[in-house]
Amino acid sequence: MSKVVLAYSGGLDTSIILKWLVEEKRMEVVAFIADIGQGEEVEEAAEKARKTGASSVYVEDLTEEFARDFVFPAVAANAVYEGTYLLGTALARPLIAKKQIEIARKEGAGFVSHGATGKGNDQVRFELTYQALAPEIGIVAPWREWDLKSRSDLVAYAKKHDIPIPVTPAKPYSSDRNLLHISFEGGILEDPWQEAPEDMYVLTTSPRSAPEEETSIEVDFEAGRPVAIDGERMTPAALLKELNRLGGANGIGRVDMVENRYVGMKCRGVYETPGGTILHVAHRAIESITLDREVAHFKDSLVTKFAELTYYGYWFSPEMELLRSMISDTQKDVTGTVRLKLYKGNCRVAARKSPRSLYAPAFATFEKEEVYRQGDATGFIRLNGLRLRIRALLRGRPEKGGGDGK
Repeated sequence: MSKVVLAYSGGLDTSIILKWLVEEKRMEVVAFIADIGQGEEVEEAAEKARKTGASSVYVEDLTEEFARDFVFPAVAANAVYEGTYLLGTALARPLIAKKQIEIARKEGAGFVSHGATGKGNDQVRFELTYQALAPEIGIVAPWREWDLKSRSDLVAYAKKHDIPIPVTPAKPYSSDRNLLHISFEGGILEDPWQEAPEDMYVLTTSPRSAPEEETSIEVDFEAGRPVAIDGERMTPAALLKELNRLGGANGIGRVDMVENRYVGMKCRGVYETPGGTILHVAHRAIESITLDREVAHFKDSLVTKFAELTYYGYWFSPEMELLRSMISDTQKDVTGTVRLKLYKGNCRVAARKSPRSLYAPAFATFEKEEVYRQGDATGFIRLNGLRLRIRALLRGRPEKGGGDGK
């Protein structure tokens, strides 16, 4: 029997895939469950994998690695896809695939498999990582092979084989959760005019029900990485978990968007990213006083590329290695503290300070000062406006020839 390592979550798709690999492909399945902060689902999923036919089950706690090596570099990059999505699922996939390859080599497995559909982004993210790290290992992509054509077919298959599944008529959407966020797609959300139901949300309180008083917090950064909340130093995973708690209690981090998938179609997704939203706002605030203007503007021009490469699945590509190295270099002086006010879905910057601050009150003040000669601005403006004056003068010049013949 061929041995395959399946990235297993215990959800609808991978539950069916595990049984399908055993029954239809006659493969020995090693189930790999990555604990990236999805909560109590992990142990339940492990037991379910064994009952469904896995020959062995690996469960690995990747929460610290996920926060340290994937989430925090994205925070340092200010990465946002299409101006809205903080890349919660996209950041997790390359880590899961990387560990899958490690297990495949340990087990001597010739194949790896995933539960991504042939329409989505995750198939690309998984398989580009497989190819970048282990091109010699084969890939089994059931959604592109089997004759099950819809989620309804999967539900019927599950009933036939007595496989418990998390999807119900009351909650027909699929979800993906990790330490950074939870996402919802499909079902009732496929109509972009249909408002997401309030009882769907997991990580965040409704802003209407959030506390009537602001929550004030301070986040400390060192070289672009968050290290403490209100002066208490924490590990990356613990810090992100605490910000999730604080942000969730104040209704922060809800996003409802229609995004452009890499394969070419539009898709509606609803996300909850409370801690990630706070970090994004805080990091931009500390950069505002520690980055040189041209460095900050050049770095902003890289945000779209960084987000696209992450979203598309090129985390382990040479161009991404170059981008991460460049962004890391910009973070050497991004050290300091940001004070934020959390209130009913809003995360507001209240103050920021840094021992590496480039903010100079003596130059910026509107009061009397002796360090800046305002008259110097005359030549500065005149030189920068030269091309505009030339353009206006030439456009206003009468054309030669023509006229009415008089």
